[in-house]
Amino acid sequence: MQTETITIGTGMLSGVDAVPITVEATTRSASDGTPRILGLVDAAVREAYHRVLHAFYALSLPQPRGVTTVNFAPAAIRKQGAGFDLPLAIALAGAAGMFGPERTKDLCAFGEVSLRGRLLPARGAISVALGARARGAHTLICSTPDAGLCAGIDGLCVIGAETLADALFFVTGQRDLAPVPATHTVTPPSSLDLIDIRGHTTPKIALAVAAAGGHNLLFVGPPGSGKSALCRRMPGLLPPPSDAEWLAILQVHTAAGLAGMPPRQRPLRAPHHTSSCASLLGGGIDVRPGEATLAHNGVLFLDELPEFRRDALEALRQPLEDGLITVGRALKTITMPANFTLVAAMNPCPCGYRGHPARPCQCSPAAIARYRNRISGPLLDRIDLQVEVPALDPLVFTVPRDHSQSTAVFRARIEEARARQERRNKTLGEPGANARLDGRALEAACAPIAKLEPLLQELMHLHRLGGRARVRVLRVARTLADLAERDCVQAEDVLEAAALRGYARQFTP
Repeated sequence: MQTETITIGTGMLSGVDAVPITVEATTRSASDGTPRILGLVDAAVREAYHRVLHAFYALSLPQPRGVTTVNFAPAAIRKQGAGFDLPLAIALAGAAGMFGPERTKDLCAFGEVSLRGRLLPARGAISVALGARARGAHTLICSTPDAGLCAGIDGLCVIGAETLADALFFVTGQRDLAPVPATHTVTPPSSLDLIDIRGHTTPKIALAVAAAGGHNLLFVGPPGSGKSALCRRMPGLLPPPSDAEWLAILQVHTAAGLAGMPPRQRPLRAPHHTSSCASLLGGGIDVRPGEATLAHNGVLFLDELPEFRRDALEALRQPLEDGLITVGRALKTITMPANFTLVAAMNPCPCGYRGHPARPCQCSPAAIARYRNRISGPLLDRIDLQVEVPALDPLVFTVPRDHSQSTAVFRARIEEARARQERRNKTLGEPGANARLDGRALEAACAPIAKLEPLLQELMHLHRLGGRARVRVLRVARTLADLAERDCVQAEDVLEAAALRGYARQFTP
């Protein structure tokens, strides 16, 4: 039976977002039996035809005979990935006469098809679902695991199918498939609690300020002083992500090809110090997200900071300012989100014991200088909080735990501070954390700023600070005032912000 051209929408992952793709199939020209596949497709997409054909045989479905041409539009974009299997199968079945073009008018499809006809998850399902909603589609059909991930997207009916037969009979109207309910993950309680860390009052305050305002943080101290233990407790201080933030986290999670549903909490990414620039920022032939993007709306923890490659650290300077990563290629430029909080730890010298009260440092001045020069001044200038974590006296560990310094107590104060800054910053036209305030919005948030100018000028003159350092001191001071439930920033907030930034001790890594 001859039919009109069948079209169905789908998408192709590009970085974190999806490019809208339309699959067209027709029987209106002569052919030797095998359809011509057009549209600048790669080998994986060409192989999709044979995978789909075997699936039709395995499920005893009517063979899609007579289809002469399949086109993937727009033709100028190279198509790659296994997610085109399902839309190709639906287009072939429709062009062969199984149903008419009206059945796919508001439908998008995405997923891989096995030789036995089962639908398999494909990388980037949430991005494709968001793209389907943006193009006006009402329904997305995909594998059941991907449907569970995409079911929380408002305005889109997500149908999960186990096999290709289920999907085709749903399109023809011969089988009813209920929309998949959203998958609700239970966040396991963390066993990491600040109450287990004795002493370190100032580092704990710095950790709370970083969590409340989204400020970048660097801990400096000898081995075993508790730097890494403090940093790994940072996610427990952060409030749970909002629905929009959680959808963005899931989108990055699926775009990176990570399996399963992550717990509903802000991510903590801790790459090894041997990581390359591409693994931190993203890259590869198909430009996959790197660790900085995987930490979007969460925490990027860099332990042993000076041991990272210098080019990788320098490449983080733009994301720390803009919250975005732009990867340029010869034919395209891809921008990925990277709005993370940087938390880092380092030793004061190569041996780690410079300034230790009991163990002498064995490093030469030249070795210490080389070690410190691994972190550039511009990168260090973008870290709001730079705090020493000294070695503890052994008697500290015999002191009972202080319940006033538990994670739950700190988190309650942080949530109140975040709610306060969200309300204020929204009225200033800069919704979000204090770490992103800039220009007039920052001055309005710190008003009346005229009373603080003499103190700021003295700090800038004494420590030879630039404009960026001034801005970051004000941001931290605004967060300190929020934690203290004050509407106005006071001089004591500015002085404490300067001390937490390291100006009180003249430390220069």
